[in-house]
Formats: sequence, C-alpha cells, structure tokens
Amino acid sequence: MTDVLPIVAPERTRAILKAHGFRLKKRLGQNFLTVPKVLARIVTAAQLTEADDVIEIGPGIGALTEFLAGSAGRVLAIEIDPQLLPVLADTMAPYDNVQVVEGDVLKLDLPALVEEKLPGSTRLKVVANLPYYITTPILMHLLQSDLPLAGLTVMMQKEVADRLTARPSTKDYGSLSIAVQQNMHVAVAFDVSRKSFVPAPNVDSAIVTLTRRAQPLAEVTDQESFDKLVRGGFAARRKTLWNNLINLYGKTDAVKEKISLALQDCNIEASTRAETLDIPAFAALSNALFARDVR
Repeated sequence: MTDVLPIVAPERTRAILKAHGFRLKKRLGQNFLTVPKVLARIVTAAQLTEADDVIEIGPGIGALTEFLAGSAGRVLAIEIDPQLLPVLADTMAPYDNVQVVEGDVLKLDLPALVEEKLPGSTRLKVVANLPYYITTPILMHLLQSDLPLAGLTVMMQKEVADRLTARPSTKDYGSLSIAVQQNMHVAVAFDVSRKSFVPAPNVDSAIVTLTRRAQPLAEVTDQESFDKLVRGGFAARRKTLWNNLINLYGKTDAVKEKISLALQDCNIEASTRAETLDIPAFAALSNALFARDVR
C-alpha cells in the first residue's frame, strides 16, 4: 500500500472519478465499494498468499485490486469498460504485480489468457465484485471453464447468494443451487450492506466462497442429461415432478411408461416436487432416465 489514502476511501474514490471525468454506467452495474474493512475481509475470506495468482473481474477504479496486489503474487484484472482503462493505468501504476486487460469475460478464452498473462501459475483464484446484472452467467462460465481454480471468493446480490447455498425444500433451492453444489463447496462468508457502495444499489450483497469438491457430490452417467433434468424439473415449481417430466421429455404413452419406470427405479413418487429432491436423488433419476433412453 502507498502512503496516500486507499482507493476505497470515499474521498479518494470521488477524487479519482472527478479527475478522470468518469461517469458511472448503471447498465454495467458500476457500484464502487467505499468501506476499507469490507475489502480487507474479502481478502481474508479468499485466504490469499503470495503463492496465489488472482483473476479479478470488473476491477472498476481498482479499490479491490489494490488490496489484492498487497496480498497475492500476481493479479490479472479483466475490465469490460474501455473508459476505465486509463483510470486503472493511473491507480494501478504503483503495483508491478497487476495486469489489466480489456474484455468481456464471457467471450474471452480464459485458459489461453491465463497462460499468456500468468505463465507458470500453479495456484489460481478468482476474487471479484461481480456485476449484479450478469452474476450467474459469469459464475457458471468460470465454473465450466477449464481453469484450474483453487477457489472463488465473489461478491454478489444477496438473493443470488441465498440461491447458491439453498438446501432442498426451501424457497431458494433450485437448478442454480444444484448446478453449483454438485461440484463446489459453497458458503456465505459475510453480508455487505448496500450502504457500503457509491452509488448505493437497491439490494444488499454477500461474499460467497466456492471451493471445488474432490469428487462430485453425486456421480452422473451423462452430464448433459443431468443438466437437462435439473432445469426441466424446476421449469414450473408449482407443478409436480411428473408434469414437468412429461413436458420435458414428451407425452406419448411410450415416454410416459419409461418415465414411470425410472421414477419407480429411484423410489420417487410421481407427485413429488423437484424442490424436495436432493442432488443424489436427481443424479439417480437422471441415470435411470438415461438408462431407459429418456433424454
């Protein structure tokens, strides 16, 4: 850290924005943190050491980036807004372990980018304040990439955090809960008040940590079939699993017979609702449907 005020300090944030004539873009979810202790807690939650290389998505003016630079080995910050690049060039000038690249994280070849910008990386983490409007697509893109991630520590809308960590038979439990928990340990590290941002968003946030499981929570025969079942099972939450399944796979007598037998294989009642099934139950049903050629 330098002797001047940290970027996160409200007066420094305002001075940086004014100096560069930068106007916040609501469409890009630009809300900047102005509470230093929150950033310190994020770094602590990420358990960063100099052995870690970090990818940050949406660095903004560099408030979190500055904290990451002081704790991690190298930081690769990906910023979609080209107007923030000169701001970051200014604020990140004191830190020789920070690289900023312009781009849309959903369109970048992340493994190739890491190989180019962080060669020889052996311990890679994602630490970021994810834009609210696109949190889920970014998160799933990261989890489905071939990046060898040791962990993710990300800020998101509290409502999304509740869905990620939800358990069966709760209102927040759904396809997103299953898609993430199948392969990741997920926990809320702490909540963040909307008052911690400039401008203040309309919702509170949460810091979520994700670490990859040594093995998936449940083994599936075919991942594509499992994903299709999970999405379809929650297509209409008020409907029974049976109704969602026939809408998903077809309503012919032959298909209905196969679905009925698959449910019997798993001891699942047709009147069951998807929200009551845990991940092993979904995996068992997916495997049974796949075995009976219901796809």
